[in-house]
Amino acid sequence: MERKINKREKECEEKHSNSEGSVQDKDYKTSLITLNVGGYLYITQKQTLTKYPDSFLEGIINGKIMCPFDADGHYFIDRDGLLFRHILNFLRNGELLLPEGFRENQLLAQEADFFQLKVLSDAVKSRWEKEQLASRETTFLEITDSHDRSQGLRIFCNAPDFIAKIKSRIVLVSKSRLDGFPEEFSVSSNIIQFKYFIKSENGTRLVLKEDNTFVCTLETLKFEAIMMALKCGFRLLTSLDCSKGSIVHSDALHFIK
Repeated sequence: MERKINKREKECEEKHSNSEGSVQDKDYKTSLITLNVGGYLYITQKQTLTKYPDSFLEGIINGKIMCPFDADGHYFIDRDGLLFRHILNFLRNGELLLPEGFRENQLLAQEADFFQLKVLSDAVKSRWEKEQLASRETTFLEITDSHDRSQGLRIFCNAPDFIAKIKSRIVLVSKSRLDGFPEEFSVSSNIIQFKYFIKSENGTRLVLKEDNTFVCTLETLKFEAIMMALKCGFRLLTSLDCSKGSIVHSDALHFIK
């Protein structure tokens, strides 16, 4: 008799456990929301979308705002589907995190305003203002030559992208192999110091990429830097000791942009 009772109790416990598990699975599934934003599908949790009260997404999920559905029954929002990933990342992380080189600040600010996320909108606008101020700052370029192979040629620029252009233009050729820019010449993201230009290894030389021109002197490197500076919009401000009649032979050249 006791065995039958125990068996029934065990069956009841299993059924109860299974029913609880199914309820939990159901609750978990209903907490997942699929959004169709401009043709791009995003799947996230309900708690993510309702993180900010009185936002557009919170209003949709909680039935405060009417939203159409697509053919598959997903919420359809007629906005920029690509930019929405930044909106969703903000909701997930609680801070503005954008990829390097992001340039669509104005569009993202508009999207943030539409979704009624003031914190995000303010963060994007603040980032945009800082970038605009930075773009107005003067860029300095200095090319100094001690006319001494042990000291060599020094190129300084407060814009790392110009230094990166110089480095991308010059490669090391070693036994018919391209080794890229010699990192021993790179002092920092703002400075290149050419202390020497031909290694002791036989057949090693620097080459201007695309031109296949052998760089045999520091003057050639200096001329290349000057030409690149002029192409990038720099203008010559001062030149020191240009008595030989050519700026290539100057001890120091200062450019601004």
